[in-house]
Amino acid sequence: MVRGRHLTRSAVMLAVVCAVIALPFTQGGSATATPERARPVHMEFRGESTLPAGLAFEGTVVGGLSSIAYDAGRDVYYAISDDQGSLGPVRFYTLAIDVTDGNLDPGDVAVLDVTALEPPAGQTYAPGTVDPEGLTLTADDTLVVTSEGVPSAGVNPWIREYHLDGSYVRDLTVPEPFLVGPDTGVRQNLGFEAAAVGHGPFLFTGNEAALAQDGPAATPTNGSIARLLRFRLGSGQVDRTFVYPVDSVAAEPVPPNAFSVNGLVELLPLNNQFLLAMERSFSVGVGNSVALHLVGLPGADDVSGLDSLIGADVESVTKTEVLDLTTLGLALDNLEGMTFGPRLADGRRSLLIVSDNNFTPGQVSQFLLFAVG
Repeated sequence: MVRGRHLTRSAVMLAVVCAVIALPFTQGGSATATPERARPVHMEFRGESTLPAGLAFEGTVVGGLSSIAYDAGRDVYYAISDDQGSLGPVRFYTLAIDVTDGNLDPGDVAVLDVTALEPPAGQTYAPGTVDPEGLTLTADDTLVVTSEGVPSAGVNPWIREYHLDGSYVRDLTVPEPFLVGPDTGVRQNLGFEAAAVGHGPFLFTGNEAALAQDGPAATPTNGSIARLLRFRLGSGQVDRTFVYPVDSVAAEPVPPNAFSVNGLVELLPLNNQFLLAMERSFSVGVGNSVALHLVGLPGADDVSGLDSLIGADVESVTKTEVLDLTTLGLALDNLEGMTFGPRLADGRRSLLIVSDNNFTPGQVSQFLLFAVG
């Protein structure tokens, strides 16, 4: 039995203050949270900008932006495209996002460059052999990219490090339970969606919903469980594995037997003990629902040695909702990526969220800005 733990909203506010507001603003560097005092955290929505579906750039179609990372040294953002090689090479984009006035307005997002990712053997990825979803920047100015794999084709997920020019550095070791088998491993489109470098030596990632041997995926009536991995970047090996409880699908699809999904799509470490997590739910006939949660690792069991979580008596991470984005009154696209950006002129931290438009007419690459402080 997986035991879930939930903090009260007041405890969440205190923890977010301690982890976010007092934390030195770094990307992939070393930092320690040393809050001077506790006060309620406030996330203020500061605007929206979009890129249209079908936007062409240097022989590629811009879209499928599934994860985003801020490079403070260069004041640019890197966003991975989840195109599997059919609309250009497997790639990431370099973006400029202007938040100098503390707002995000139409026209504030510009595409600066596109970089192809090379497979370990060089050349290019063959179409349909990779599903890139997660991206994060390390303190060494390299990118870590995750692929969900293509279980229907027997293709395993991977976690790879790249130079900023797209050249391959190395693979991190994917734990055995995630590898594709007849009744085991990641499910189709529910693999490594999230990736984020913590403070110091850690990388965090996780699957969207339960591995095949861990239980069912989320439904409108039942949640699921994911495995949240903490890697040591130096060794490329998993340091700890935690159980992350995934919420049920937010709404019944219309008609009731139509497609629906909910999963863990992004992680953003606040320090090495607390993270922001983003879950995105979608139901045909209803649309998207997105929520941010505070996730706490203290007290959670390490399940690295378990091949299956079914029947396991373990303590999960703590998780409490911080923000329901449906309360913003916006038409939410398929939001999947999240990063802290630069500090705003008033001293608050910027938080950027981006959507994967699925390369579908009628959808957009949606960027949302929040001021946190």
